[in-house]
Amino acid sequence: MYKEKDFDIIVVGAGHAGCEAAVASARMGLSTALFTIYLDTIAQLSCNPAIGGLAKGHLVREIDALGGIMAKVTDMSGIQFRMLNRSKGPAVWSLRAQADRILYNLNMRKLLEATENLAIKQAMVEEIVVENGRVKGIITSLGVFYGAKAVIVTPGTFLNGLIHIGLDSFEAGRAGEFSSKKLSESIKKLGLKMGRLKTGTPPRIDAKTIDFSKTEEQWGDFPPPAFSYSTEEITNPQVPCYITYTNEKTHEIILNNLDRSPLYSGKIKGIGPRYCPSIEDKVVKFREKPRHQIFLEPEGLSRKEYYANGIPTSLPYDVQVAFVRTIPGLEDAEIMRPGYAIEYDFVYPTQINHTLEVKGIEGLYLAGQINGTSGYEEAAAQGLMAGINAALKIKGKPPLILGRDEAYIGVLIDDLVTKGTQEPYRMFTSRAEFRLLLRHDNADLRLRDHGFRVGLVDEETYERFLKKKEALEREIRRLKTTIIKPSEQLNKALTDAGTTPIEEATSLDKILKRPEINYEFVKKFAPSQENIAKEIEELVEIHIKYEGYIAKQMEQVERMRQFEEKIIPPDFDFNLPGLSKEVIQKLNEVRPRTIGQAMRIPGVTPAAISILMVALQKGSKK
Repeated sequence: MYKEKDFDIIVVGAGHAGCEAAVASARMGLSTALFTIYLDTIAQLSCNPAIGGLAKGHLVREIDALGGIMAKVTDMSGIQFRMLNRSKGPAVWSLRAQADRILYNLNMRKLLEATENLAIKQAMVEEIVVENGRVKGIITSLGVFYGAKAVIVTPGTFLNGLIHIGLDSFEAGRAGEFSSKKLSESIKKLGLKMGRLKTGTPPRIDAKTIDFSKTEEQWGDFPPPAFSYSTEEITNPQVPCYITYTNEKTHEIILNNLDRSPLYSGKIKGIGPRYCPSIEDKVVKFREKPRHQIFLEPEGLSRKEYYANGIPTSLPYDVQVAFVRTIPGLEDAEIMRPGYAIEYDFVYPTQINHTLEVKGIEGLYLAGQINGTSGYEEAAAQGLMAGINAALKIKGKPPLILGRDEAYIGVLIDDLVTKGTQEPYRMFTSRAEFRLLLRHDNADLRLRDHGFRVGLVDEETYERFLKKKEALEREIRRLKTTIIKPSEQLNKALTDAGTTPIEEATSLDKILKRPEINYEFVKKFAPSQENIAKEIEELVEIHIKYEGYIAKQMEQVERMRQFEEKIIPPDFDFNLPGLSKEVIQKLNEVRPRTIGQAMRIPGVTPAAISILMVALQKGSKK
């Protein structure tokens, strides 16, 4: 065996998790190596060419606030930006961007290659070397050993990957790329319990064969809103997506060919995503629905290839052609790439800590789909946190563990390590107890301090943030302390806006609290002497309007915090009298850090928590 070099941190896999992990650790001053099977598919948008969406957009904003890179690369590569859920409350607003697949790959690689302390290597990693419960490095397929103080494994769908199209299947980590079998075997040999998951992708259609006149055109927002707090302007040309629908003829063809589906013939063993099902699943499970929506999404500015979002499938190629051509606008469609399903190995995530370090193996971290998640954004968030925590541990500093009240990233990781998952985990706003606090607009207010403290946010960016924060606080103070008197003009405007006139002097914030009144109204009658940025105006309005609800959520956070502060010692013996075998088994499996975490373990009852708290109290007295 040939030994080339030692690094502080080695990252295995250059998908969205791997890129974030590698850049984070390198920027924190540690020598880092990023290994990928194929250099030309770094940060590949393997499935749909889009970033963000409901709750996922929150994750991207949080990654940016902490100093990560996904938001910046998306802004450089985006060709349509839309803020979703604008008709609803700000807690569920979320940005989504259509990205140019080629530009995303090129911009990410350019950023990686410009990062100091980061080496990028094309090699198949086949073994993780562990000695006496501590990671030592990795071995590639060429027999080359690289030493490391920490290894972060981010293999996506490549672990023992198997692609299905109809009843045909072949080994691959992604269409046209090798599967990683030996790395999966190496992880199993380390004693980690592994399972099997499945995901899928739809056919890609040649734009020249689409009749767009039979579809609904859907444009993004103008001007396009950016993901990154550092982006001043989106400069790429913006393009539309198109909406069409399946119909009863489509469904008939699918139902008549279920015997040729690997999903329904029993050939696929992995569990698929509940919230992004194949078109076969939709048609079978929702037979009463006459149609299902399809978004035709451009793959990029320089490509004539459209992603048919809404019809992921693993049916045989001839069936795909037949059912696609029943869809309005796609009657003459030519499929450039068929849809397929892919099965892959994952590690049950209750075997990792909140830092994403594997329990019992010091220096080994897992991030992304290997932990049972689906989606680029969930992967990138984990990669960033794994990179940060691996670097902090090597530096001898405390870890960064985000609370459920601080970030969707905190919700994501806590759900994985506490509750585990049996299916691909996807982030939703409904998973967060405090989603009014975890808004899309205030990610930097929540997390920028953490990013600066760990060294991923530079001083210039941090100073800009502090000025923004001060301007926000000044304007809120102004609205609370500025009194406006009744006038004929003001009361007419209030009546025209659909609200009642005022009869006595009133502070501006009380007027802004009214549902019918926005910041523009207040600004018209009592403008600030400062030049307030549009972003700050929006933040001010949200803060004032939802102040009471935010205060209530903060009270809930404080009540929860008392349980989060009750620490359970790492060596605590959960074999307590009065606890059932099932509860003891679950507590031993998860090894919760706090009472709060123990309360979130499925199957751990309030009675069990009471017994646990009494035992901890006795132990503390001793």
